[in-house]
Amino acid sequence: MTTELSGVDLARQALVAAREVARKNGATSKKPKRRTTTVVRRDGREPLGLGSAIGMMMTERGMVAPAVGGSILAHFDAVLTAAVPELTGRVRAAAFDVESGRLDVVPDAPACGTQLRWSAPKLIATANERVPGANVRSLHVLAPAAMKAGPAPAAADPAPQPAISAAPVERRTPPEGYRRAIEAHRQAASPSRVDPHIAQAVERQSAAMRELSRRAFPEPPAVPDDAPAPIEQARIQRRRQAAATEAAALRRARAEKAGRAQTPRQLGQTA
Repeated sequence: MTTELSGVDLARQALVAAREVARKNGATSKKPKRRTTTVVRRDGREPLGLGSAIGMMMTERGMVAPAVGGSILAHFDAVLTAAVPELTGRVRAAAFDVESGRLDVVPDAPACGTQLRWSAPKLIATANERVPGANVRSLHVLAPAAMKAGPAPAAADPAPQPAISAAPVERRTPPEGYRRAIEAHRQAASPSRVDPHIAQAVERQSAAMRELSRRAFPEPPAVPDDAPAPIEQARIQRRRQAAATEAAALRRARAEKAGRAQTPRQLGQTA
């Protein structure tokens, strides 16, 4: 029984015969270069990631993924009006990062930016509720910039905003509980009372101490304004004593001199 060879077997035998002839003739066979390109098989046996599988399915069916960033930017005015109505027309959405979920907004004044930061959780929750699939996770407030003049948003509240009164702010009346607490504190903290007998004893003791001090350290007599100072008065007294002593010495010297002159004369007269 003879088995017929298929085309693949005939080709394999022809390749083996050609290699034998080339080896006998001294020729060397070159190995074919390996391809470096990756071939994606479309038979369903190649493993794919979830994102690639979904993208391939949407491409094959002609489906287009919705632009979440464009959707949240388009509906930002309605979201702002629902979350923070007092900032309607004063904030605009600048950009939205789908991967990080960060929404960049630009206020028209620093005070508006501060209020936006305080109202960020409410604004994020309203955005995720009003725009399906938005997935806003953070709010980034940029530097304030002037708003461009344009038509008012359709979702804005047409009711006029109440005008801010320029009248001075009146002082609020404290609550009844606060006033009762203050009154109870005043009644509990009564002023200190001093015994009059103790006060009189203290006064008598002070007077006695002053009298003892006056006796121990008497005050000098009052000196008139035109009277010389004690130091100057002592100097004058010493000058007077010195002058009197000098005058007495001169008189004594003159008397002695006169006595010496009279003695020789008396001796001559007796001789």
